[in-house]
Amino acid sequence: MRAAPDSSERDIDITLGKDELVISHRYETAILFNDFLIALWFILGSAFFLIPGLVTAGAWVFLIASIQFLIRPTIGLIRNIHLKRFRSAS
Repeated sequence: MRAAPDSSERDIDITLGKDELVISHRYETAILFNDFLIALWFILGSAFFLIPGLVTAGAWVFLIASIQFLIRPTIGLIRNIHLKRFRSAS
């Protein structure tokens, strides 16, 4: 027998307008593109570490990829601010 769900297990319904979905979709696309670039940087950096003469370049590529990890939460924060302003204006 399953216990009744408490308030933390209940579904939450959020109504979004068409414009809000478009805004969210654009930011989600930016996040995915950023994640794709991070993956490419780490693959390139790993390949550079396999070639003795490119180890220093590989370290720089890893540094770039690590810094790019900051872009993901920044995009999310900007999206939230944008949506909040949009909802306030509506």
